[in-house]
Amino acid sequence: MNITREHIDELNAIVKVDIAKEDYSDNVEKILNDYRKNANIPGFRKGHVPMGMVKKQYGKAVLVDEVNKLLQEALNKYLTEEKLDVLGNPLPKAQDNLNWDAEDFSFEFELGLAPSFEIDLKSKKAITHYNIIADDKMIDEQVDRIQKQYGKLVAKDTVEEGDEITGVFANEEKEIENKTTLPLEKIKSKKAVKALTGAKVGEVVELSTKGLFEDDHDLIQYLKVEHDDAHGLDITVHFTIEEVNKREPAELNQELFDKLFGADVVTSAEELKAKIKEDSEKQFVQQADQKLLNDVTEYLVENTKFDLPAEFLKKWIQETGEQALSEEQASEEYEKSEKGLRYQLIEGKIITDNNLQVTFEELKDFAKDYIKMQMAQFGQTEPEEEAVENIAQRVLSNQEEVKRLSDQLMSQKLITFYKENTNLKTKELSYNDFVKEVYG
Repeated sequence: MNITREHIDELNAIVKVDIAKEDYSDNVEKILNDYRKNANIPGFRKGHVPMGMVKKQYGKAVLVDEVNKLLQEALNKYLTEEKLDVLGNPLPKAQDNLNWDAEDFSFEFELGLAPSFEIDLKSKKAITHYNIIADDKMIDEQVDRIQKQYGKLVAKDTVEEGDEITGVFANEEKEIENKTTLPLEKIKSKKAVKALTGAKVGEVVELSTKGLFEDDHDLIQYLKVEHDDAHGLDITVHFTIEEVNKREPAELNQELFDKLFGADVVTSAEELKAKIKEDSEKQFVQQADQKLLNDVTEYLVENTKFDLPAEFLKKWIQETGEQALSEEQASEEYEKSEKGLRYQLIEGKIITDNNLQVTFEELKDFAKDYIKMQMAQFGQTEPEEEAVENIAQRVLSNQEEVKRLSDQLMSQKLITFYKENTNLKTKELSYNDFVKEVYG
């Protein structure tokens, strides 16, 4: 067997594989002998079928199969030994005149080669790394929500500002009849708020659905109309008031603190606010880090210049997809995937050059930390190590979970690396200001 390579240019090459009779003949003979021993052909005893008949019936199929196996093994070995960094898979060149009755064969494969390039991590313009804080307004709102959530309901007979109303929405034509509970503050329409305020239990209030809520999608929840009907719904509904309740906020006392965080973890309103701030800002770190990862990725893709074997990749997409694609469709698919492919190459180089690979021990420790965090959410703050170890083993036996956790761990490694090696500027702002600035 002989394998040679011809470089068309820096990104494209042709590999030629020459296979001689001595490369495959022994395997073919062995398989045909096994066929002969086990063949059941009328008129012949088992194991006594003439070899000529076996070759005539099975010889060509066995030859083709063995040559293809040999070809694939040799090609894979060659790419590994030559350390060729290829994109996609080798594409066999069409051979319309291939003669399987010959003794020697030649095959050619097109290769798309990964480009060589350098990465400049230091952008001229600093990339913003956000430090998101929980401001006093946000903390006070969270305390207010906690007090309402754990407060008690006091029954009333007349609707006033801040009350919760339980009643039935009805419209005979649209076949609406739905019992629901909603806070008065949920109603957007000033006319509807005026009609409900002062109404008593047992009264029927006539309301228009147009502009009733801030978002028409709320009609789906409170009136149980279909999604398509909710948009722009303009009908009159009757709302029969069955209950009116005022929610008295819970007291900020030790009983509430223990219910929220466990015995004596928090012992005062000041400590409660500090705990809310700490927990909120831990979550904000994840959002800020994801934003940083996205921004650095965008910078690297836009500023790391290299060519790709575009024509080869389009052809590869066209020939290897699950469904047959035209040249135009393959070009469209390539355009969609080009940016992702560029970042895969950039990320792969960063990981290799800086030894950021995920080891099994790191993955196992990461999985155990994740499991402990999940268990803590259900009150198991100090689980036994043996139990965590057993769960981790089960998780790591699932390839999908391994992939998911590996991706998360690699993202963490890359974020840490980017924080240390890219040109960053820190910007501190509240969560609401972060949302406005980043998402508009």
